[in-house]
Amino acid sequence: MSSRKSSSSTARAWQRMLSGRRLDLLDPSPLDIEVEDIAHGLARVARWNGQTHGAHIFSVAQHTLLVEAVLRTQNPRIDHEIRLAAMLHDAPEYVIGDMISPFKAVIGGSYKVVEKRLLAAIHIRFGLPAVLPDEIEQQIKAADIGAAYLEATHIAGFSEAEAKRLFGRDPKLPAASERDYVTPWSAGRAEKQFLARFKTLFK
Repeated sequence: MSSRKSSSSTARAWQRMLSGRRLDLLDPSPLDIEVEDIAHGLARVARWNGQTHGAHIFSVAQHTLLVEAVLRTQNPRIDHEIRLAAMLHDAPEYVIGDMISPFKAVIGGSYKVVEKRLLAAIHIRFGLPAVLPDEIEQQIKAADIGAAYLEATHIAGFSEAEAKRLFGRDPKLPAASERDYVTPWSAGRAEKQFLARFKTLFK
């Protein structure tokens, strides 16, 4: 019995990144966060639990770029900091993975507590407020839902009527951009484009 307690009390709560950083999931430090680790991880995490059409998974990295594109379409004059926050809104998933919303509802609040701590540390690392103002959160959420509509109808098998009921209206991206953003990219391309866009927005 005592050995079990000892093993439990020393359970590892950190992850080693390819950069060499060790990120504590329970008490994440901004100093242990590198954008290269985020890009690499998100490019290899599947949206929709992998239930999408295409030769590649539709990655969280590609999703975040789609969200930022939708945000720009909905708010053409929005500033770079908010665009960066939109790109990073799912960044904790480079550590904890992507859970579909129905499963998050089943497991309750523990997941959200860890997610919020990680996101706060990521924001601080890149010069954003630990917690965004509600107005900005709502703008990003609206863009996130718009991106979900496009993903649902193009690659996840939803009818337009079902997607409209669950995610609202089509955000109406320009046709060429829409085709590219909802065609699943390779992990290498998703990682490269995430980093390129990040470098444009992070000033």
